[in-house]
Amino acid sequence: MIFKKSRPLSLSFAFFAASCIVSAPVFSQSTQGATAHELALRVDKHYNQLHSLKAGFTESYEGLGMRRQESGTLLLLKPGRMRWEYSSPAGKLFLLDGDWGWFYSRGDPQVQRVRAKELDDLRSPLRFLLGHTQLEKELNSITLAPAPGGRFTLSGQPKGLEERMTRLALTVTADGTITGIEMEETDGALTRFTFTGETPNPEIPAGTFRFSPPAGVPVVDALPPV
Repeated sequence: MIFKKSRPLSLSFAFFAASCIVSAPVFSQSTQGATAHELALRVDKHYNQLHSLKAGFTESYEGLGMRRQESGTLLLLKPGRMRWEYSSPAGKLFLLDGDWGWFYSRGDPQVQRVRAKELDDLRSPLRFLLGHTQLEKELNSITLAPAPGGRFTLSGQPKGLEERMTRLALTVTADGTITGIEMEETDGALTRFTFTGETPNPEIPAGTFRFSPPAGVPVVDALPPV
């Protein structure tokens, strides 16, 4: 996850903007017999019915003159708990315990934390994987396109983030499993996640999602990651 010096959106604006404006229509174009509407519903159903999840991930970022690729293992336990444990670079961790998001890399002089409600306030990958959303209520003008390997790409612009994000694209299988997420920001920066080896509903001890700062390392409040 990448922490940025940006202003967090207000909770009321993010969640109620959709009820105050008329959204653009959802395209019903079809690919191999499926429509954007049907695939969006399959994604919602797939993640809303999960209790826990384990998957490998690769994260890449291009922007601001930087290029970076990292990887690791993602663990999810509802309600609202996630652990992104990086193997490259080793010792990097992003953990969501239901109340706070914690970010720490081994050797850092401080631990950063963000309130969980601020993470929900953003249309980040966390929302989709936690099954907190309905895609057609969160994205304007969802379009559908074929993707390699018999997959599909659902793309749209996140509502309430028009000034910050131009496009969010989900690569999904026919049954609604997300295998990739791409976020394009207004400054041209691209963040991509690729997920592999998804294991639905594994047994994960609740203690996996508790974070204790290393002795002597201070905790500071940070702005949310995108």
